[in-house]
Amino acid sequence: MSKITFIGAGSSVFAKNILGDVMQTPALQGFEIALFDIDAERLLDSEQMLLNIKKTSESTCEIKAYTDRKEALRGAKYIVNAIQVGGYDPCTITDFEIPKKYGLRQTIADTVGIGGIFRNLRTIPVMLDFARDINEVCPDALFLNYTNPMAVLTNVMNTYGGVKTVGLCHSVQVCVPHLFDHLGMDTTGVKYKIAGINHMAWLLEASKDGVDLYPEIKRRAAEKQLEKHHDMVRYELMLKFGYYITESSEHNAEYHPYFIKRNYPELIERFNIPLDEYPRRCVSQIEGWKSMRDSLINDSKLEHCRSHEYASYILEAIESNNPFKIGGNVMNTGLITNLPKEACVEVPCLVDANGVTPTYVGDLPPQLAALNRTNINTQLLTIEAAITGKRDHIYHAAMLDPHTSAELSMDDIVSLCDELIEAHGSWLPSYK
Repeated sequence: MSKITFIGAGSSVFAKNILGDVMQTPALQGFEIALFDIDAERLLDSEQMLLNIKKTSESTCEIKAYTDRKEALRGAKYIVNAIQVGGYDPCTITDFEIPKKYGLRQTIADTVGIGGIFRNLRTIPVMLDFARDINEVCPDALFLNYTNPMAVLTNVMNTYGGVKTVGLCHSVQVCVPHLFDHLGMDTTGVKYKIAGINHMAWLLEASKDGVDLYPEIKRRAAEKQLEKHHDMVRYELMLKFGYYITESSEHNAEYHPYFIKRNYPELIERFNIPLDEYPRRCVSQIEGWKSMRDSLINDSKLEHCRSHEYASYILEAIESNNPFKIGGNVMNTGLITNLPKEACVEVPCLVDANGVTPTYVGDLPPQLAALNRTNINTQLLTIEAAITGKRDHIYHAAMLDPHTSAELSMDDIVSLCDELIEAHGSWLPSYK
């Protein structure tokens, strides 16, 4: 029996989407679905929820929860990763509250920035532990990574973990539909191309019947900017740099040095930037789970409709050899020619029986490649810190981060990193 292993299965709502999709897919019937999580209670919750869906969907997949990670991975053909190391309390709270003491404000803090750096530093060792198990008990498995920071973790698993990994993010899937919906434009018959890095990939082309749609997109976006709305940062970036970006405005506000600035506090109001957005979401989700749990876990008639998540479509394409196109995070093996070869990039990929095959993009427009490189610099230095164990590289990563370096002096950045290292305690390895 072929096996799909889900690590972080206590993320019950996400597990429902991914594994409920699997059970709705004819080509994936008969698979064992192996569940693993370090939280035993949440693991059992997810197991019961999926057993309910198995019954209502009449799936022939076998659901099995494991308390031993290596046994959950043993013989797996596919692995889905959805972990969060350190959780909201204490680690997300630490990532936000200590930088505030230095006057450094954040919105999401899960990709780059000071929060993204430290989320990486506590997650990379755990991911490399996974890699050691995978190389021992399922070395040919395809690892589907949904955990942020996407670019760094996907890079580490491929480069240092020796695991065949593709990173998957929602932002490419929803980019054009959400943009066109907000601008009152029809997506029917629209062709588009997206490439860059995770959370900072670019809508390079959008056309219909051979007509470039960008002039109309920009005209409508400029009109929208006259009044407050939810996507003001991305529209401003598009109007200044020429292209729309995949990830949300609250994310991109902290990826660049232009929007969250102590000396320009009016920018927060002008661009409708939700500071401390991620902690609010965490609290809301924790509270929401209390009321949602019973309806998911104890409903023996629980049903599921296949979602738009990539995972089941990737597995289906490989198993059935029916091609499917995704936006995937992969190593830059000459794909985007004006970004570093050491970087993880987000490009169109073809999936079929051969697996995930990335496509060639070539040069990005120079201003877009330059913006990507500002984030890649921090990504690569964060990896260097994690692999070498050198504290100096943590400082380097932070000093190269666009938002952090625009707000703080080098001495303050070093002091902030030292305080965060101490506050994280055993969540981090020791750095020399």
